[in-house]
Amino acid sequence: MTSPFSLEGRVALVTGANTGLGRGIALALAEAGADIAAAGVVPAEETGAQVRDLGRRFINIDANLITIEPVGRVVEETIAGLGGLDILVNNAGLIRRADAVDFSEKDWDDVMNVNIKAMFFMSQAAGRHMIAKGRGKIINIASMLSFQGGVRVPSYTASKSGVAGVTRLLANEWGGKGVNVNAIAPGYMATDNTAALRADEQRSGEILGRIPAGRWGEPGDLAGAAVFLAAGASDYVHGAILPVDGGWLCR
Repeated sequence: MTSPFSLEGRVALVTGANTGLGRGIALALAEAGADIAAAGVVPAEETGAQVRDLGRRFINIDANLITIEPVGRVVEETIAGLGGLDILVNNAGLIRRADAVDFSEKDWDDVMNVNIKAMFFMSQAAGRHMIAKGRGKIINIASMLSFQGGVRVPSYTASKSGVAGVTRLLANEWGGKGVNVNAIAPGYMATDNTAALRADEQRSGEILGRIPAGRWGEPGDLAGAAVFLAAGASDYVHGAILPVDGGWLCR
């Protein structure tokens, strides 16, 4: 009997898989059986080596998501290189920090382009393929700031609030066409994006004091959620924003 969590024979496209959460998710999907295409401006060579060590196929696709232009090409190259596309993980993200009164238009546009505009048009390109074959899984990466306001991250907060809304919109439109669209909302994770926060002893202490689990999350903590939302086990799950936050939101 096939496990409802098996991804054998599936192809997953993961954006921003060169490091951090993207690498962790790509490896989790590969361990469950999926072949992996990684898209981003930095080649995911180390991720690729680890995926191949698991006996799965892997391709790198060059894509600067700030420019938006390559999203359709990325989907086409995935299908051409690996023979299909079953799972899309919109993981690539950008954050810029400054007080709202000083925030620049460029920092606003760069973050919004990657975090919400590229996410939508990548989903659109993948969705067309998935709808045509009647099956597919799209996983977006939301945030605690999909639920809260945050401080000194105006465009990041706006974009991650948008990710939650667009996830629900696509679930409404595509749920009846065989495509599941859901999101994972990571809590405070030990990645490059949070290096400055973790280096600030006072701020890091404040954050840890609110997390019931008592620690920063690690990329591997998203593995179970990612595999669940990519696999048949979640076939009746649509439009969910799944927090993986050590309990942050329940505090």
